[in-house]
Amino acid sequence: MNANILGDNVSEMRSGESTLRIGLVLPDVMGTYGDGGNALVLRQRALMRGIDAQIIAITLDDPVPESLDVYTLGGAEDYAQRLATRHLSRYPGLQRAAERGAPVLAICAAIQVLGHWYETSAGERVEGISMLDLTTSPQATRSIGELATRPVLDGLTQPLTGFENHRGGSTLGPDAAPLARVEHGTGNGVGDGTEGAVQGSVISTYMHGPALARNPELADLLLARATGVDSLAPLDLPEVTQLRRERLAAARR
Repeated sequence: MNANILGDNVSEMRSGESTLRIGLVLPDVMGTYGDGGNALVLRQRALMRGIDAQIIAITLDDPVPESLDVYTLGGAEDYAQRLATRHLSRYPGLQRAAERGAPVLAICAAIQVLGHWYETSAGERVEGISMLDLTTSPQATRSIGELATRPVLDGLTQPLTGFENHRGGSTLGPDAAPLARVEHGTGNGVGDGTEGAVQGSVISTYMHGPALARNPELADLLLARATGVDSLAPLDLPEVTQLRRERLAAARR
């Protein structure tokens, strides 16, 4: 990593690593809604700060390495979820990485895979990998549309925005905390106003978009955790500010 460009922040990063390694987990089955873009956003925001970064795609042909710096997972349909669950159970590198504190971003169906169990639209219960203390059952109707929330996770101060498209309703257990409170949209879909789940180093949400393109503060929180610094100075990107303004306005109509 280039410590000179970022000054004091980067001088505190872990030594001995020249490249930030971003794990894109199972894009062949967990990439239905373009959530692979979250890894691209992390890489670009790192590069713009002078941090070398590489995306490592982990497919069904690969064991999941536990040595990467940050991991992202995306959305999928029922059958793809089942394939992902089996693979992550067989190759528990993601679980081990989270145990040592590597940040993990899980989107939509990935929330359900990382929970204790989820029910398919046909009513079949599928065991998850229990990285998150939650369970998921089908809602009466599908939630589709713009979502705007107020974050409750420490380190986030700005509204979160995304596009939700899910029928799952996720109930959090005592070891998981919500990422945010819903202001417009559905979120977790269980009537308590919660959205997403946070447990240890795992941050999960039902927001597509990709979520990190629409929420740069969340992207930078993940980058800071991945690089071992307390915080990163914001990037001045007017086009991202405009995107956020448009999407938040659309959610609040």
